Amino acid sequence: MIKDLMEFAGAVYDSSHGSPFDRGSADSYYGRFASPHWYPKGTGHAPRIEGQGMTQAEVKAYYAGFEHNEQHGDKKSWD
Repeated sequence: MIKDLMEFAGAVYDSSHGSPFDRGSADSYYGRFASPHWYPKGTGHAPRIEGQGMTQAEVKAYYAGFEHNEQHGDKKSWD
């Protein structure tokens, strides 16, 4: 059961820790380049699924998370 949901750009995404949406958001937050991936068992827990192993819906969710964070300007301060 999905507990954490995020609505963005007319769609609803699973935003739970490790989800494609979450990982896209995190990459944006930390100033990393977009590189679709996710962790089905939660961030940092194997396996890490890379872009070529993701469905179109998962890749879309990753980019939605990235863009959501870009639009909201939430960025890590390295000071």
